[in-house]
Formats: sequence, C-alpha cells, structure tokens
Amino acid sequence: MAYHNDLGKKGEEIAVNFLKNKGYSILEVNWRYRKSEIDIIAKDQEVLVFIEVKSRSNDLYGRPESFVDQRKQNLIVDGATAYMEKINHDWEVRFDIVAVFFHNEVYQSVDHFKDAFFPGF
Repeated sequence: MAYHNDLGKKGEEIAVNFLKNKGYSILEVNWRYRKSEIDIIAKDQEVLVFIEVKSRSNDLYGRPESFVDQRKQNLIVDGATAYMEKINHDWEVRFDIVAVFFHNEVYQSVDHFKDAFFPGF
C-alpha cells in the first residue's frame, strides 16, 4: 500500500478513536455508494453525522481540511442521501470534517470541524 494510503488509514483510525472519546456512536467506516465514499458515519446524540477525514504529514499545499472541495462535498452528499434512504432516515444531519495532521511519527493533532459544509451551498 502506498504511503499516502497508509497515512489516510491511520488518520481514519485516529479520527474514529477521537470521535468515540467525544461520545459519538460509530455506525459505519468507509461506507461506499457508487463513486462516493464516506469515511465515517456516526451519531452525535440524535444527529446523524457524515464525516470526511483528511490526513496530511505536511502543510506545504495547505491544511488537510482545505482539500474537501465542492466536488468531494457533492460526492459525500450523494452517498449520504443513499445512506439516509437505506436506513429510512428521519432526523437531523450534519456534515463534518476531521483533519489529522501528523507532525512526526509520534505526535499528531486532530481538528474537528462541525457543520463544515451544507448540501447545495
């Protein structure tokens, strides 16, 4: 597996543990629908949360969260819509980003952006 794939997988594991420690219930990890993949689907109390995880080892090209562009947002919303239909969803939703920045092998920082984007905006 390529380094960036390993980094992404490790970042997702860190994000899952981070969210669990904040009291989130993890429902799905790497849920796929057509061309979209949602890294984490969780519940924050009664809110269904679709979470994109971005991991980086440097910020030469920007912070991790800045890589969730409009195209990626549209794919996430497409997958979220399919997931909501699958589970017959009828409660509030939110779209978050968790950014994992690896400063070195041992130390990383995690930033959680709630309501990072809104469908259709």
